[in-house]
Amino acid sequence: MKVSVLTATYNRCEDIEKLYNSLVVNKNSGVDFEWLIMDDGSTDKTKLVVDGFLKQGIIDVKYFTQHNMGKMVATNNLMSEVTGDICFTCDSDDYLTVEAMDIIRKHSKVLLEDDGLYALCFLKKNEKGNISGRKFPENFMRTDMFSLYFRENMTGEKCLVFKTAVRKKYHHEVEGDEKFVTESRMYNKMDLDYDILCINEVLEIGDYKRDGYTKNYLEYFRKAPNGYYEYFRELLELDLTGVAFKKKMYIYKHYILFAVLANRKHAISRVLGFRNKLIIALLWIPGKIKTKKQFKIKNMEKKENGKAKR
Repeated sequence: MKVSVLTATYNRCEDIEKLYNSLVVNKNSGVDFEWLIMDDGSTDKTKLVVDGFLKQGIIDVKYFTQHNMGKMVATNNLMSEVTGDICFTCDSDDYLTVEAMDIIRKHSKVLLEDDGLYALCFLKKNEKGNISGRKFPENFMRTDMFSLYFRENMTGEKCLVFKTAVRKKYHHEVEGDEKFVTESRMYNKMDLDYDILCINEVLEIGDYKRDGYTKNYLEYFRKAPNGYYEYFRELLELDLTGVAFKKKMYIYKHYILFAVLANRKHAISRVLGFRNKLIIALLWIPGKIKTKKQFKIKNMEKKENGKAKR
């Protein structure tokens, strides 16, 4: 059994060494693993730092570069280089727990031998030792990512360890020249054919930066409205049975938000189901006003129409 750890990085030379050191410690587990790094066009000393890792030769490090296209494209490109039976991503400002590889090895058999699973889902914590969000209501709970967050009301970030043979069938769908899309868009497609197994053990430690996604989600919304629009449109195509009204309203409101940000025409008609269309139609005007106010959008339609006439 071999494990592949994937890291997309951009100007994180001061952080990536902590991840490297955690991997070096995990070498003591005896688990065969490789670390695949995609440098997403860094302008700092990332290459110099990684060259130091390569010269030490303590762990198997493979370094790749690409023009700045974002984390999701970087991860897509890394997947073609994966040689492990199991794979997972670890952000460059996160790092592994001391027992991470031991935990993966302990549970790898059930993942690799169960044809109905695409991933094991583990916990993450911050440097103060606090779990990100909540623990799973049941250890070894079998479910899917959509049900976990929309029916079980799970919160916080989790760490998915994938069966590589299944993971390679899917990719992150990035819209146009946008550089980001939520991982959940891919997970929802995987959920249609496979399950996950939730395990209450911590695999990663997250040190969230001020310039990271967790701190600046509104800016990501503004820069990647089309990807988010498609994500919420696809959510409305799923079976929402068992999803609480509050969660459904979350989907409706965000569908409107991103339809406005992406300046999508005929957004209501694109929604499947009479009930969904009716609710979105009723929420459309107040939602549009709120979005424009929140993101300080002025005369968007006039600007777009002006461009079209040129």
